[in-house]
Amino acid sequence: MMSKSDIDKVREKLANSSVGIAGIGGLGSNAAMALARAGIGRLVIVDFDNVEESNLNRQAYTVDQVGMRKTEALMQNINKANPAVDVTAFFMELEPGQMDYPFSSVDIVVEALDKADTKALFIEEISMKYPDKPIIAASGVAGVGGTERIRLKRSGNLYLVHDDDAPSCDESVVLAPRVGLFAHWQASLVIEILLECENVN
Repeated sequence: MMSKSDIDKVREKLANSSVGIAGIGGLGSNAAMALARAGIGRLVIVDFDNVEESNLNRQAYTVDQVGMRKTEALMQNINKANPAVDVTAFFMELEPGQMDYPFSSVDIVVEALDKADTKALFIEEISMKYPDKPIIAASGVAGVGGTERIRLKRSGNLYLVHDDDAPSCDESVVLAPRVGLFAHWQASLVIEILLECENVN
């Protein structure tokens, strides 16, 4: 059991940490809310979309936010959950050769992009620019069932939460419970890495 002193040290460490999130749809918005509630001190969020009604079955937005920029809507929701979090938002599309600069000052990067080719380019660019910065990615969020197939794979500073047998998002539904599993696993990994827990190695 953790002592009060140990708990205070955990809270202080998280409050002094920063996390960047590339893409704030199903994965990114839910990971951001989890990290905000956990007490991460600073979040950098990047996206270029607006909230649509079709997003509401899996993303951390509400009906009254439809039409808003996702960056603005998520900042609003984070502030309601934990106003102590310092949020920096970039309303922009991540383009090859320019993907790295929003994340220069963060401790860890969460990859939460939609398209497979963009995800791969982003991971490659961040890895080359910041070789010592952990990246937490995810793939295989579509479908129903198969929870037992979700695994964590690590290669250097890249951590991938994945289900290799999941259908594509074009072939199946994408729903909140399964997306939430991946998003919260990503958020949990952030905290484990920041706190240097042994089970992430």
